[in-house]
Amino acid sequence: MGKVVSIKNMPRDLKIQLVKELGYDSDGTYVITSNGNPVLDKYTNEPVKIDNMAILPGSTIILDDNPLSIMLYLEEYENE
Repeated sequence: MGKVVSIKNMPRDLKIQLVKELGYDSDGTYVITSNGNPVLDKYTNEPVKIDNMAILPGSTIILDDNPLSIMLYLEEYENE
């Protein structure tokens, strides 16, 4: 896995630019798809807030930055 860079303290406008580069968007609170639907955390099925999103190295999967989602992601992708 590559170097982990925290985006926790990144300004919101830069986070929005980042998700746009990945093909998503934001309504200012949530990460949304191009159709306007909220992006759901793969493991909790909860909408991902722009201020609490995590994008792990080598991935374009947007997760909520919580211990459960991070742990399940690492278990699922540990050999990649």
